[in-house]
Amino acid sequence: MSTAPRRGPRIIRTLEDLDGAWLQATLQTGPIASFAVAEIGTGQMSESHRLSLAYADPERAGPPTAVLKLASADPSSRATGVGLGIYAREVRFYRELAPHIGGPLAACYVAGHDEAEGWFTLLLEDVAPASAGDQIAGCSLQQARLAMRELARLHAPVLEDSELAASGWLNRPSPISQALVSQLLPAFLERYQERIAPQHRALCERFVPFVECWLRVRHPPLGLVHGDYRVDNLLFGHPGSPRPLTVVDWQTVGWGAAMADAAYFLGGGLQIELRRARERELFEEYHDALCAQGVRGFAAEHCWREYRRQAFGGVLMAIVASMLVQRTERGDEMFMAMLARHSQQALDLDSEALLDDTDAPRAPAPRPVADDEHGHAPGSEQLWSESWYFDAIAPDGNLGAYVRIGLYPNLDACWYTAFVCRAGRPTIAAIDFSAPLPPAGGLELSTAELHAEHRCAEPLERFDVALQASAQAYGDPAALLRGEPGSPVRLALELAWETAGIPYAYRLTTRYEVPCVVAGEIRLGDEVLELAGAPGQRDHSWGVRDWWAMDWMWSAAHLDDGTRLHAVQLRLPNAPPLGVGYVQAANHALIELERVGASERVAADGLISNAQMTLDPPGLQLDIEPLAFGPLRLLSPDGRVSHFPRAMCRVRCRDGRSGVGWVEWNLNQTGAA
Repeated sequence: MSTAPRRGPRIIRTLEDLDGAWLQATLQTGPIASFAVAEIGTGQMSESHRLSLAYADPERAGPPTAVLKLASADPSSRATGVGLGIYAREVRFYRELAPHIGGPLAACYVAGHDEAEGWFTLLLEDVAPASAGDQIAGCSLQQARLAMRELARLHAPVLEDSELAASGWLNRPSPISQALVSQLLPAFLERYQERIAPQHRALCERFVPFVECWLRVRHPPLGLVHGDYRVDNLLFGHPGSPRPLTVVDWQTVGWGAAMADAAYFLGGGLQIELRRARERELFEEYHDALCAQGVRGFAAEHCWREYRRQAFGGVLMAIVASMLVQRTERGDEMFMAMLARHSQQALDLDSEALLDDTDAPRAPAPRPVADDEHGHAPGSEQLWSESWYFDAIAPDGNLGAYVRIGLYPNLDACWYTAFVCRAGRPTIAAIDFSAPLPPAGGLELSTAELHAEHRCAEPLERFDVALQASAQAYGDPAALLRGEPGSPVRLALELAWETAGIPYAYRLTTRYEVPCVVAGEIRLGDEVLELAGAPGQRDHSWGVRDWWAMDWMWSAAHLDDGTRLHAVQLRLPNAPPLGVGYVQAANHALIELERVGASERVAADGLISNAQMTLDPPGLQLDIEPLAFGPLRLLSPDGRVSHFPRAMCRVRCRDGRSGVGWVEWNLNQTGAA
């Protein structure tokens, strides 16, 4: 077993932070005379560099080379890595598990992670001379035997470990869901249609209805799962390498069905005919190696059954990863090889027969916890933000309001927007995109033009908002999209949002939604307006939010029979639209949406004339009629423009029900300035 890695003198964010003093302190050597850096690998979430080191004192020299692994320099990729928790997992693996497991792992000199900002640093042993495998070409029988024996060395020390089974960091919720896969599959099949065999296409279509069940079921043996144990993540040593095989890239490590790694490797790493001829033999070598290291209680036939069940892991990875990562020619080749091999593996092993072999209850929709209501430590990205949204609309649709306080610590600014809207009446807006950040720990904001307080009276139950502002009235709300001024008017409001449904946490990002009922008073000059029993919604979001990187449609509505609706359609460049949300019938459980269809007609002035939505399940078809607008023109730090025509709306279902709600569209204006 190796010793635990040190945490290091400081986190290295980028190569500019790296110097000889840090390397000397980290490697505990004599002074570093010089070092050279060369990039290795092509990771999207991280970057790796080989360091060639020269020492001033040969008697106090350390390793001649080492590998430095850092967070991606790209803000979007880095934000994804932080959001998925992959940086923290890899660091904790090398700190806590690698020293105990040993086996085919590179020695780790330092493992550091900045939990507040998301950066990480790994300094690892350079195992050269060694060659990475090629997932497209596949590996040889000899390499497969080695990989399966070494996989057993990784699994055996912690198989069925009760402490690790209860650890939070190894059991993070998966961002993959049946809803996500059902939305990605049609675009996947369309993109690669001529390259997918008919029987493999049919298998994918049959698998999707079982994805939730397949993800949820965990049959023993349970253990440490690499999560991406494939040929590309294995370094095969040449003469002079410290070991015959080194397993790298532990960012997807987790706890689950131990047979998943074995099925994923053999299904995707071998050409189909070689796998068919040698699969059972290689699996039994793996099982024998487990037993040789003291694993008891899991017969080969039982493990083989679970191996067969896990054959769908590669099918799932091919569908999801290919549609969410940046598309490349090599990537297409790899994903098509994965799909063909894993689909054929599932067919050859009759894995479909095990898909409904479960009596597990349906997993509940994710929910926020009370601590989520507080502010969060900011990341270092320019567009990292944290926002609280509040909206309300009278049941008759004649009066609505919304408030957003958005904190941008790395822009040293707070975006504050408050709107009061009435059908056929001027839109009232209080907008400040350069307000000072509130004092730490609070959401109280004061400027020469406004004073606002936002107080969580009871976590996940009640939020109070009070505002006094010098606002602007707009007879033509589209003037806001043109950047024109309005007429001065005093605005004040005191409103309370009380929870009136089941709070819902997103799976794909750090955000949650809370259906509410809203009551209180609004003053426009001397006019007093009352809201009582008004349906509303509030949400809280934190992380990198680039308004100018994608379009979207967001909605929250309340129907006349008490049903609550929330639906979002994300429109990412070069990817199929993704939907998320829920339907909550009165006094019934929340149902997560699997697909959101959305379209809108944009008028010449940039406002929305009408829109439609389809929500599945339960197959609701909705017509949306904007009643009044609270639009914004959003300008990025680098000059990009987006139109944000938020509207209070009348919602009509094709089944005869109707209701009211707020709908927003984020529409980027290509070429605008």
